[in-house]
Amino acid sequence: MQLPSYFQSKTKDVLKTLIHEKSTPFLVLDLSVVEHQYQELKNGFKPADVYYAVKANPADEIIERLVQLGSSFDLASANELKKVLKFNVEPSRLSFGNTIKKRADIQYFYEQGVRLFVTDSEADLRNIAQYAPHSKVFFRLAVDGSETADWPLTKKFGCSTASVIELAILAKELGLTPYGVSFHVGSQQRNIATWEHALIETKTIFDTLKNEHQIIFKMLNLGGGLPAKYVQETEKFATYAMQINKALMLFSDYTLDQIIIEPGRSLVANSGVLVSETILVSSREDQRWVYTDVGVFNGLIETIGECTQYPILFEKSSKTAPAILAGPTCDSMDIMYQHQPYHLPEDLDTGDRLYWLSTGAYTTSYSSIEFNGFLPLSYHVVD
Repeated sequence: MQLPSYFQSKTKDVLKTLIHEKSTPFLVLDLSVVEHQYQELKNGFKPADVYYAVKANPADEIIERLVQLGSSFDLASANELKKVLKFNVEPSRLSFGNTIKKRADIQYFYEQGVRLFVTDSEADLRNIAQYAPHSKVFFRLAVDGSETADWPLTKKFGCSTASVIELAILAKELGLTPYGVSFHVGSQQRNIATWEHALIETKTIFDTLKNEHQIIFKMLNLGGGLPAKYVQETEKFATYAMQINKALMLFSDYTLDQIIIEPGRSLVANSGVLVSETILVSSREDQRWVYTDVGVFNGLIETIGECTQYPILFEKSSKTAPAILAGPTCDSMDIMYQHQPYHLPEDLDTGDRLYWLSTGAYTTSYSSIEFNGFLPLSYHVVD
């Protein structure tokens, strides 16, 4: 079993040790990969502030390392704020990036010194005005990148161009500072042109507010969407950076205080190796089924619809053959790959281990508390 070269050499030794000491499944996180990804983002988008989307992986060790590197943080809840505040992060490096938030949580963020809030509705905007007065607000524009993103994010979030303009005008009337626009092109977005289309639409909003309403936005938030290393191929990071930076030239006539990117998956996914054990190999209707002790409900929920296809390594080097991969629970949804079977060793047997790469994002944070009695996915760190 050969790990990719971007892991530290000692990561494999740590895996071997943990296999003998710990029960599977468990996740191993290589913090050096997180640091490398962060530096790559900073170098690729030099004018931008990195706001890590904590929801991707809220591990204390990741947050602490990113604090040391100078990262800012995109937060979705009061609990995420509490996690970050443990590391004495300045409130100026934090944003409340969830458009759906309780009044009490808005007030709590405000009391902790946070002054940057996202919104996409009048009701939420009025709550911000009441419970976080005089704060900066930015407006989430709905962008459709569903055909080329593994996880589209348009159904629940964002509003139209016309609505962004109306909300910005209202924000000024309510005593808030209308600060800028954000969008999200969809997680694991493979079509770089989606950012260009979103930026063209955003530029229209900037111009309309400036020319017709004397409101000048000072911030542009590019959201997330940059890819991790899964089975599905994407362009190289340098290509993403080059084309997105080129599209940013649309705003050359604006003096922006901030350009923000909100990486989650692209920052932490590659750092993870999830170790699982084969529970059973059986034949059902002339198809080989491989059941593992990790599944949809205890770490691999992003395999729903077979959207995220994780690279898998194994210890045996025999000839491979197709297999359907399923998890351990008594739930028929607990099937990871059926329509796109994976090729696994023909002699794979009970007790053999599978190593799932690029599992540093949305595995521990999505893992159920105790569905079917299976414990949440544990993790270990290689520093």
